[in-house]
Amino acid sequence: MALLNFKKKEAPVGDAANPQVEAFLQDYSIEVMPRTAEKVENFRDLLPEGTRVYVAHIEGTPIEDMVATAKRLNADGFPVMPHFPARIIKDKATLADWIARYQGEADVKQALLLAGGVASPHGDFDSSMQLMETGLFDAAGFERLHVAGHPEGNRDIDADGSMSNVTAALKWKNDFQSRTDAKMALATQFAFDAKPIIKWADDLAAEGITLPVHIGIAGPAKLQTLIKFAIACGVGPSLKVLQKRAMDVTKLLLPYEPTEVVAELAAHKAAHPDFNISNVHFFPLGGIKTNATWAIQHGGDAATPANA
Repeated sequence: MALLNFKKKEAPVGDAANPQVEAFLQDYSIEVMPRTAEKVENFRDLLPEGTRVYVAHIEGTPIEDMVATAKRLNADGFPVMPHFPARIIKDKATLADWIARYQGEADVKQALLLAGGVASPHGDFDSSMQLMETGLFDAAGFERLHVAGHPEGNRDIDADGSMSNVTAALKWKNDFQSRTDAKMALATQFAFDAKPIIKWADDLAAEGITLPVHIGIAGPAKLQTLIKFAIACGVGPSLKVLQKRAMDVTKLLLPYEPTEVVAELAAHKAAHPDFNISNVHFFPLGGIKTNATWAIQHGGDAATPANA
């Protein structure tokens, strides 16, 4: 019996029918956690073939659960990019063990390196740069390393609200790419307003940071859910977009969809082909199926049936 295959639905004019949005959504990626992945019966029913799937490593998640999720996704034909949060990795031996497990059991060849949302390091590592400096990913033959980007800054790194430390770290990572064989990109925190995202991306280019940007976009979700996650993740000024929406009683109970921010970014990309945002990375805060269905309806390729 053939598995279901999502088909693009008719969309409002200027929305999903927009060819700029369709082009912008090609090769998007999406993030899952082991506990959310367990709720998906078959990822091939939801995601385009070859979609990169990040596996978020939240503090307290056993490495066995992470590797099992990566193994399942790899078996289904999806390139897997697990998180390596520096501050929850005890030491170099632990890092080497994680890498070996991912490679040996799930054929993982790419990783997202980040400091991790932990105030105090659990061991020897404090930053993604220290993970990169171990040389373990290069020695293991990893083909791609992504690092974190923060369009609205990061108070954990720049307590004064500036971008100085974040920018300095990105310059170091940009130089790392130049002096190694690493294929790199920035995977960013989500934001809700296109204008500051565009300015941030342009500022990176002006600083000589050439890493392509995979812009974080929050998928469709209840407004209350998004506000909760946005505050917890330190989303900056663009949080006002949600707060303004929450004040409108006609929209308060309607689910948020990222149509407006995606359309504006897509239009900017179409008008400026050299714009350094190259991909969309979805945070499925309202559920993986909900996010995947929205992407398909708005131009992302529909999944190919696993069994014709």
